[in-house]
Parts: sequence; structure tokens; C-alpha cells
Amino acid sequence: MKKINKVLIIGGGASGLIAAISAKKKGAEVVILEKMNRVGKKILATGNGRCNLTNINMETKRFHSSYPKFVMGALNRFNVNQTLDFFERLGISYKIEDGGKVFPMSDQASSVLDVLRYEIQRLGIKEICEAEVTKIVNKNNKFILYLKDGRKFSGDRVIVATGGKSSPNLGSNGSGYGLVTPLGHKLITPFPALVQLVLEAWFLKRLKGVKFNGKISIFDGNKPIQTEFGEILFTDYGVSGPPVLQLSRKAGELLNNKKSTPFICIDLFPNFSEKQIDDIILTRFFNYPKKSVEFSFVGFINKRLIPVILKEAGIKDLNKSCCNVNITERKNIIKILKNWRIPVKGTQSWMQSQVTAGGIDVKDIDPNTMESKLVSGLYFSGEVLDVDGDCGGFNLQWAWSSGYIAGESAAKKK
Repeated sequence: MKKINKVLIIGGGASGLIAAISAKKKGAEVVILEKMNRVGKKILATGNGRCNLTNINMETKRFHSSYPKFVMGALNRFNVNQTLDFFERLGISYKIEDGGKVFPMSDQASSVLDVLRYEIQRLGIKEICEAEVTKIVNKNNKFILYLKDGRKFSGDRVIVATGGKSSPNLGSNGSGYGLVTPLGHKLITPFPALVQLVLEAWFLKRLKGVKFNGKISIFDGNKPIQTEFGEILFTDYGVSGPPVLQLSRKAGELLNNKKSTPFICIDLFPNFSEKQIDDIILTRFFNYPKKSVEFSFVGFINKRLIPVILKEAGIKDLNKSCCNVNITERKNIIKILKNWRIPVKGTQSWMQSQVTAGGIDVKDIDPNTMESKLVSGLYFSGEVLDVDGDCGGFNLQWAWSSGYIAGESAAKKK
């Protein structure tokens, strides 16, 4: 008679839930151990509460890791189409939006969690909440999980799906790292990604709430690293908005490198050349030469930006007439409008970040099964690993793919 594997899953987030379903459908006995009072809390926060399920433009270059090719194993074995088929069978109709982002037709992240939980209950998967695992012991081909409250659970296979450190209020606080490093696994230092940037500038409180569509780049010294376009928002600590979040991983890498001097470069008018901007300014100055230089930009630039830009350009007297603005001052204004350089001081905290960069080193994990190369029967899935994706559904796809493969592999192994 074929032995039924008992699979213990640490973590009831996206990857843990799909791992449980996958393992159960392959015949395993499955237990989910979740330290929060309910599973799937972070799913409810994804996609601004809409749950960006995946992205039809799935490319490995949209993922980041110290070993980038690692993601190909899971993504090829459980791809976007298989993911969409999986959720359609559970009842999730979907729609595709700008950039290939896929959302449930209901526009509710709660509906995704609802159908996952329904399937877990339908399949008879045991779900234990408020169960915080503090230690994993591997002995005689068996695993014993020790809980904070003194309980113990034993099983044949363990899947670590504890998440990273982002959004600790939703259950991810990096606890999974401490469970597996004593077993020999290495940790690539985690840092926040898909997070707002903290800048070093005198004017931030004045510009809080100002937003515009522009271009933003991250530089290391004079070397451009990455450029993004979209809506940028000034805050009292720095900048936010989709393009800022996309840049934040590179910013984090540079900030962790003490030899780097990161700064952002903002282009307020990416659709205009410097010559075109100069022509616009000259025309405005020519039409009303007696206007104050500050008032001359009203109707062209956000009014709250005008005094800051002029001061950044070195103009101290904002009431001086346009006819008294010299060529050097005008060129400085153009430089700020097209090439505004601001030093990056840091990023916002783990609480504000959407995903964790860094994590358990994937070089010690089989990319085709998600099994540890160091401890037989130990598997990994999701954000606990040194894999993170761009904004737009890539991180959830990694959770679905890695979780599904981990569950399937754990159940099948004799």
C-alpha cells in the first residue's frame, strides 16, 4: 500500500494556500499552520484590495534574485495560463487591464481568498490559526514543528511559506528565516522593495500632496541605473507613486552598498525637449516682461512647485520681473524642470513596503521541485526566498507557481 505523506505547511498566505491545495490533490494529508488569527490576510491587501492575480506579460526579467534564472523552473511548470485555469475552476472570472495586469471580474481581493478557503475546506485540509512555529527539527526522516505555545506537530514533509518581512501587520515579519538558517540555509540580507523613497531635500513638506505625470530615474553617481514613467507624488518624506515603487529595489541595492551615492532625477516634462521648454519660457517672458518671475509660471507649472523650482534654480528674489531674469537663471530653471536631481536618503519601512527583496538563498534549493538541497523533505515557496518581482502581478504569480510546485512535489515524494 502506498504511503500517504503528511505535509505541514508553515504559513497560510498566497503560496501556502495554493501549496496546500496542490499537495492535497496529489493525495497528501495536509495541515496549514498560520500564526495570525486567519489565513490570507495579505491577499486582501494586494492590488489595492482588488488582487492583481498575475500578468499576461510574464517574463523572467521582471523578477530579481541573486540567481535570476532560478524562477524559470517554477514559472515554466505552473505558468500564467495554468494559474488562470486554476482560478477559473475555483470560480474566479478575470479581466485584463493596462500593462497585462489580471484582476478578478469582481474587483475584490476577498473573492480570491473566499474561493481558496472554500477549496481548502472542500478538500478537508486542516487549517490551524494562531499557531506560530518557532523551531523545525528533522529527525529519522520525520519533521517535528515546535510552536510558541508549546504544541508540537509532526509530519513527513514541511513547506516553508512564511513570507518575507514586508507588511508585518499582515503576518510577514521574517520569522521563517530563523526557522531554516539553523538547518544550514543562507540568508541574503533582506531589504524593502516596491516602497516609497525617502529624499534629502529642504522643500518636501512644502510639496506634500503635489503629483504629476513625469519621468524619474535612479542614478549611482553619474551612472543612470533605471528609468520609469508615470504619476509621481511628492510626500513630506520624499516621493511615491507607481514609477517610484518600480525604482525602489535598485535604490535599496544602492543604499546597501556603502560605496554608492544614489539620487533620483526627475523630468517634469518628458514630452518636451529642453529647447521646447526654453521657447515656452521665452514666450511667456516676452508677452509679460513686467510680471514677477514667480507669477509668470502660473498656468504652466503647479503653483506649489513654482517657488521651490525657482529657489532650486538659484533665484532668490521671486518678485523680480521676467525682463530681469538673465540667461544663466533661465537655463537653471530649464535644468530643474528637465533634470531635477535629489539625493536618496533611504526608503520607507517594512510596514509600507509591498514586497521583500532578499531572503533565503535559492542556490540551495531545487528550482524544479522547490525542495531543499540540504534537507530532504523540506520545501520552500513564495516571498521567503530570495526572489521578488516588479509591481503588476509578478509577485503573486511567483507565489502561485512556487507554492503549487512545492505542494505537488512534497506530496509525490516517497
